[in-house]
Amino acid sequence: MIKVGIVGGTGYTGVELLRLLATHPRVELHAITSRSEAGRPVSELFESLRGHVELVFSEPDAARLAACDLVFFATPNGTAMQMVPALLESGTRVIDLAADFRLRDPALWEQWYGMPHACPELLEEAVYGLPELNREKILGARLVANPGCYPTASALGLLPLVEAGVVDTSTLLADCKSGVSGAGRGANAAMLMGEVGESFKAYAVPGHRHLPEIRQTLGWVTEKNIGLTFVPHLVPMIRGIHATLYGRLNEELDLQSLYGQRYRDEPFVDVMPAGSHPETRSVRGTNRCRIAVHRPQGGDTVVVLSVIDNLTKGAAGQAVQNMNLMFGLPETAGLEQVALSP
Repeated sequence: MIKVGIVGGTGYTGVELLRLLATHPRVELHAITSRSEAGRPVSELFESLRGHVELVFSEPDAARLAACDLVFFATPNGTAMQMVPALLESGTRVIDLAADFRLRDPALWEQWYGMPHACPELLEEAVYGLPELNREKILGARLVANPGCYPTASALGLLPLVEAGVVDTSTLLADCKSGVSGAGRGANAAMLMGEVGESFKAYAVPGHRHLPEIRQTLGWVTEKNIGLTFVPHLVPMIRGIHATLYGRLNEELDLQSLYGQRYRDEPFVDVMPAGSHPETRSVRGTNRCRIAVHRPQGGDTVVVLSVIDNLTKGAAGQAVQNMNLMFGLPETAGLEQVALSP
């Protein structure tokens, strides 16, 4: 059994991790930390876990976490990088679900996250945890940077085009919509139902923190410049991301075949039949990304539709997928849920 600790178990990502790990056949939950809820039973805060998780929240004790085989960080940006060096030194592996180790350039990190990086020497070692791109590197990793939700949906949708060199990479567009759980569980007036219900808006148009992450990911598969316009939107639903992605083709090809071949062996990417329009509800609560590719009116514009659950494939599910790879387990272990419908 893999002895697992979770730092920051009270947010939406934390409870999603608990939901998945509580029934994982090879996991033993050893510690779940929360400074604000220390001493409180997990199942008292999250009634959905009654009968599945018997632990109580605890203070983030270094010795107890170091006794784990793997520690997940489901914490705000800037927290994991304070604790990770000591955990790695003790032999504990780490998966960080925040952004602390996603960007390779410490100056770029400081520019977008507003603080100097506490352990820049680990940025080169950290493996970006998108299995569909970095599976072999994840297998032997000590430290995995779990991708963001928007970057997961966007990168999976655009990778086949960029890898094949069939689009103008200087004019890519990512028009993305997210449910409100992407903003986290903290009290925030802007996320109240009375504020988001019956409404729809764009935000962070001048620049969103996930922009450099998407550019970096696509840049790993091409030597060409990645010129990306990324606009996120907030929609009045709880879970889900819908990424509508645009590129200008520079050659004739069978797009359906390109995507089908690229993802044919991927257990969590479903390339849908030609003409499909995937819905976010079709992946709710699952670790799956559904993709459809279109060429409107047979022109030179390709439109890719990519949907995920932001809390699962966009966060906790992908983290469990990475854990499975790191410990030599079947990649689908604990992740074979069917989406809720309706």
